[in-house]
Amino acid sequence: MTTTERADAPVVANHHADHPGFAGARGAAKGLMFAARGSDNARLVADIAEVGSGDRVIDIGCGPGSAVREAAARGAHAIGIDPSPVMLSVARRLTLRHRPSIRWLEGTAEAIPADDARATIVWSVLCVHHWADVDPGITEAHRVLAPAGRLLAVERLTTSDATGVASHGWYPAQADVFAERCEALGFTKATISTRSAGGSPVIVVDAERAECPG
Repeated sequence: MTTTERADAPVVANHHADHPGFAGARGAAKGLMFAARGSDNARLVADIAEVGSGDRVIDIGCGPGSAVREAAARGAHAIGIDPSPVMLSVARRLTLRHRPSIRWLEGTAEAIPADDARATIVWSVLCVHHWADVDPGITEAHRVLAPAGRLLAVERLTTSDATGVASHGWYPAQADVFAERCEALGFTKATISTRSAGGSPVIVVDAERAECPG
């Protein structure tokens, strides 16, 4: 895990890396629940990215695919990547009409199944706190992004003393950690903002890849 030290405890950007994942009927039910709640975050991340017809989007940890479908609805080509075959199955079933602009692939943040410089936008919505290893995930995002591409991480805004389900998100220091690692691993600038998705606060890290290699 990637950490930076505070006086009281380490701040970890992927503090739920040990989550067992989603499988079976329970996983499918979770996927349907996430889909029912996911439209606000999907619209938010697509708005921030200003997704359009010239974009190629990779969604890391796409779950039931709400943000992938939102990108495609705005004219982009989009790839949804998730380590859970059950989540990908739900995503395919919820994509009600044939979308040649969408692909669903099994993979992880640390091993993105895409070519170098493939994407103009990589995003991860409510998922970075589950990544197994932050630095390889950021490095992979940098690899698959074209020059001047953007990496967006959206997390529910929490507090440092949150526990249980309420802790699945980031408090501000965790966003700071992620932004710092983005800049250390090749992104030229990483900004942090707080937004509202359907009335719920989220925190966003927006990292820019250099316009030219090197």
